[in-house]
Amino acid sequence: MPSAGSDAAFLARNAAESLPAGGLEHKLQEAAAQGRPLRVKLGLDPTAPDIHLGHTVVLQKLREFQDRGHRVVLIVGDYTARIGDPSGRSETRPVLSAEEIEANARTYERQAFRVIDADRERYELRFNGEWLDMRMEELFRLARTTTVAQLLDREDFATRYAAGAPISVLELLYPLMQGYDSVAVRADVELGGTDQTFNLLLARDIQRHYGIAEQAVLTLPILPGIDGVEKMSKTKGNQIGIAEPPEEMFGKTMRLPDDAMASWFELLAVDPPVSGTAPRDAKRGLARALVERFHGAQAAAAAEAHFDRVFVAHELPDEIGESTIEARDGVVHVPAALASAFGVSRSEARRLLAQGGVRLAGEELGPDDLDLPAVRVDGSVVQLGRRRFRRLQVRG
Repeated sequence: MPSAGSDAAFLARNAAESLPAGGLEHKLQEAAAQGRPLRVKLGLDPTAPDIHLGHTVVLQKLREFQDRGHRVVLIVGDYTARIGDPSGRSETRPVLSAEEIEANARTYERQAFRVIDADRERYELRFNGEWLDMRMEELFRLARTTTVAQLLDREDFATRYAAGAPISVLELLYPLMQGYDSVAVRADVELGGTDQTFNLLLARDIQRHYGIAEQAVLTLPILPGIDGVEKMSKTKGNQIGIAEPPEEMFGKTMRLPDDAMASWFELLAVDPPVSGTAPRDAKRGLARALVERFHGAQAAAAAEAHFDRVFVAHELPDEIGESTIEARDGVVHVPAALASAFGVSRSEARRLLAQGGVRLAGEELGPDDLDLPAVRVDGSVVQLGRRRFRRLQVRG
């Protein structure tokens, strides 16, 4: 059996931080002495219906704990989703309906099983509505664990407060509720992205107030989206969902900027290419590996063949002119963009869309693709008909 020290080093090898120093090793030693598995917590708010590759960075780490005999506690935040995680937000999140939360929550477990082990000895699903629908007396007790000064130390709250932007009392309660989840499930370890560091550490304080041993914390780096810059997010339109069709997963991966590939290989635990591999070939290998992981080897081969039919059969010219187009509220109106880039009328642009005569980054657009996220359009090559190409730069 590996020692607690070597086990802790392996589990923390690609984490951003392991907090406090030596905390994970101590937890492993303690659990071994007691003859029990660690309880390793991950909380997910069902604010969107699908899990994307960014989520799998943390889910893969959960699987590593499971493979060493520990128990994963996946918490679906059906109750905290009614507030919305304020982490990294410059404004209050819109409130989801109970029906939306319920519908989104039901996809999480099914999709998470594509990464983690469903063995009930190593897995536990909880909904935090079980314990957060508490009496007022219990809420008062929870509120006493934390000061307003502590909460305003959070970077996102501090920034909003300094700018005079509104912060609701409900949002201030969010980190406390997330911390109470660790009390309710008696978490030994909690995982999260680096944007969750404040919440994960606050949970230790709350556990201590309730007389429970404080959890160790592992934070994982944030996976950039297919734009290579912003955090992968459905809101940004730069995500790849793990349930997306193989062709879409392969094609979207091939749009990843070359300089972002290294972080994808590392964070998604894909074997890196041999030294000297051309970037396009390396990206193909990455795309094949990801499709195979979630859809199987046969689907990966078919997705690559589909990509070749669409892209290789439509080789881009060596020189492509550029056009700057306008976006409004992060959205590009495609007929207007085509009119600006190629000098066609908007009605002609709509006709070409309906006829399948427009491709963006090699992907055929259809009559319903009238408005697209600016992040998808910016830097991409648009093809009109067979021989007209422009690289689009988005402004605004």
